[in-house]
Amino acid sequence: MTFQNRMKIPRPDDMHLHLRDGEVLKAVLPESARHFARAIIMPNLQPPIATGAQAAAYRDQIMAALPKGMEFTPLMTLYMTEDMDVEDMAAACHGGIISAVKLYPAGATTNSASGVRNIDNVQHVFEKMEEIGLPLCIHGEVADPGVDIFDREKEFLEKVRRIRLAFPNLKTVLEHITTSESVEFVKEQDSGMAATITTHHMVLNRNHILAGGIRPHYYCLPVAKREHHRKAVLKAAVSGHPSFFLGTDSAPHIDSRKESPCGCAGCFTATNTISILAEIFQRENALDNLADFTSRNGANFYGLPVSDSTLELSHGAPVDYPEKIHTSEGSVTVFDPMMPLHWHVETRN
Repeated sequence: MTFQNRMKIPRPDDMHLHLRDGEVLKAVLPESARHFARAIIMPNLQPPIATGAQAAAYRDQIMAALPKGMEFTPLMTLYMTEDMDVEDMAAACHGGIISAVKLYPAGATTNSASGVRNIDNVQHVFEKMEEIGLPLCIHGEVADPGVDIFDREKEFLEKVRRIRLAFPNLKTVLEHITTSESVEFVKEQDSGMAATITTHHMVLNRNHILAGGIRPHYYCLPVAKREHHRKAVLKAAVSGHPSFFLGTDSAPHIDSRKESPCGCAGCFTATNTISILAEIFQRENALDNLADFTSRNGANFYGLPVSDSTLELSHGAPVDYPEKIHTSEGSVTVFDPMMPLHWHVETRN
């Protein structure tokens, strides 16, 4: 492929985004709205977004925090619980309030204590979702403390297989995959199964977190794995395969909560994701597939029109992104990709 130093792509969608609430929301929202047209918004607040009314109120909060002149559409989700009101869920779906439901295994990640402890107890939720065409998003890790943290995603795949066999018409997204086993699992499924891939999991392996000292801003869940897993996930992302698309899982935490004896999991990548991805796809000789990964595959899976506005990317001197985003509660560190970023990004209507 001939190298190009300028390109246009449809304005991307982030199919997995954490915006938090309050002052952090106000500070980090512009970092996503600057480049992204839409985002699937995660519901793991405290308390979780578990009803249609809560989702509508959170959507209103997000839109109220959006700076004047910015265009951004939050696609809301509900937090699955074992006592979920499926009629309320269906009404929120039919009313255009929600775009998906998120399954968190209880205890698997940030603010997941109210999540699902036994998959058997939410079969009625899956049944209703399949009936009304509401997608399921899964944090795919077992929460069993007896399972090594580096094996928890692989161990969860059997649960996903059970869901797929029982509900073959339930559109399902295995989120933020990190292993070669997950890549192969998704490839084996039909068009009703997809996976999101984060920017940071294309960059990090577990050495980056642990070798030479603990680096808390590279700690996320699912945790980064061995190098061969990183390469498998990267290969899937740049391949153009329609079942893989961008979900940054950009997860802001105040530095004091990351840099602590029990630091929070999450990498904040919203600010520089598009430049990082362009750099990665260029290195992999796959720039022609960038728009599929960022802008088309996810929209197609969720039944959305591809954005009619564009991003214009140009290659030049390294981009100077901020190291931190400041909020009244403290600073949030922007993900460091450990490489210079030469792709500049501009929004075009």
